[in-house]
Amino acid sequence: IGAYTIEQHGKAITFIDTPGHAAFSHMRQKGTDITDIIIIVVAADDGVKPQTLEVIKMAKESDVPIIVALNKMDKETAQPDMVKGQMAEHGLNPVDWGGDIEFVPVSAKSGLGIDDLLENILTTAEILELKANENTLAKASVIESSLEKGRGPVATVIVQNGTLKVGDYVVCGAAYGRVKAMLDEHGKQVKALLPSHTAVVAGLNIVPASGEVMTVMEDEKAAKEFALKRHEYDRHKELSISMKSSLEDMTAMIAEGKLKSLKVVLKTDVHGTLEAIRTSITALRNDEVKVNIISSGVGGISESDVELVNNSENCVLLGFNVRPTGAVKASAKQKGVEIKTYSIIYQLIDDITGMLTGMMSPKYTEENTGQAEVREVFKIPKGIVAGSVVVEGRLIRGGMVRVIRDGVVHYEGELTSLKRFKDDVEEIGNGYECGVVISGYNDVVPGDILETFRKVEQKVSL
Repeated sequence: IGAYTIEQHGKAITFIDTPGHAAFSHMRQKGTDITDIIIIVVAADDGVKPQTLEVIKMAKESDVPIIVALNKMDKETAQPDMVKGQMAEHGLNPVDWGGDIEFVPVSAKSGLGIDDLLENILTTAEILELKANENTLAKASVIESSLEKGRGPVATVIVQNGTLKVGDYVVCGAAYGRVKAMLDEHGKQVKALLPSHTAVVAGLNIVPASGEVMTVMEDEKAAKEFALKRHEYDRHKELSISMKSSLEDMTAMIAEGKLKSLKVVLKTDVHGTLEAIRTSITALRNDEVKVNIISSGVGGISESDVELVNNSENCVLLGFNVRPTGAVKASAKQKGVEIKTYSIIYQLIDDITGMLTGMMSPKYTEENTGQAEVREVFKIPKGIVAGSVVVEGRLIRGGMVRVIRDGVVHYEGELTSLKRFKDDVEEIGNGYECGVVISGYNDVVPGDILETFRKVEQKVSL
């Protein structure tokens, strides 16, 4: 997720840019909660996709003004009317079709229409009469958070009211601290942050959750007390949820105990990504397998992460946009712990899906090959031979066979011997007589039906 401010005609416009992948729906939801105007970007040559439908739904629920940017208008394959039609089907009617939604043709590649889009944003903002009070204690929303080397926990924030200054004592959920430094999107130090402006804030004691509200407090004591109260509240909330259980919950817990579990230790570069991956991989489950995230966090892979995986059975260590270095790499090699690192989210999800599929029990379908009717039974030193006639399909030696009497299955086993007169044969076709020996079963009587079949393994999937 990105946040940056540009100027148009001396007026500042701040953009919050959320990822498009399906896994980041929660981040897009937070974006619609914070923003004053929503811009939905749709490719003019591609049309409405599942993620677009999701954003349309969120945008309509948020009750925030919407502008549609028709991107890739420089391409010969662009079909703006097709896209307008698709959007109109979902309640976003273009102004030139008598609706109330502005559709602005743009090209990110050539710059076509970007000025028109910015003009539309400024016009919409003027109509809305958006205002904030600069002269009050600041309140800001955390867009993203991470753990940076040399800076510690940092949070990208957008100020919603007041002015955030270096030296302010702040509380942010269970995190607190003093603003040591603020950097804008160009990496330049800023001393004060006005409403609707963004910066990376350093000085918190822990990494806050993205979506949290950062509030300026009068002093460090007040900030610390508030953060501790929030920590205790969160802890009690978790405990109260885990302690409540009904008979249905107990039944579900017993069923959960039978599930095969893939344990995961997960480390990512930023909190928003951590949240998205956690949500995506915990959703990968069925009645047989599930993912159990035993540890997750923002920052580099540590030796304690390696140790945790080493001491856990059926556990994998995943890193997203982080890499093991030095002592961590050596420790993992020594303990035989494989560290899987990714930079593309769907590759991570595909790999976890593959691991879970590998844990699932194989599934078989049954393929019937033939039936024979027992006409006579002969005793031999090692048991009995069922003299039979094949009435359907063919009998196959070495396959599975079941003995059916009066429509009821009496036995299921292996067909060990198949003879045509005195010769051993692999199979016997329809209409031929044969002698059948069934492994471990001597209770065959004339009139029984012998049905042969084989089990075919099916490809399992979640």
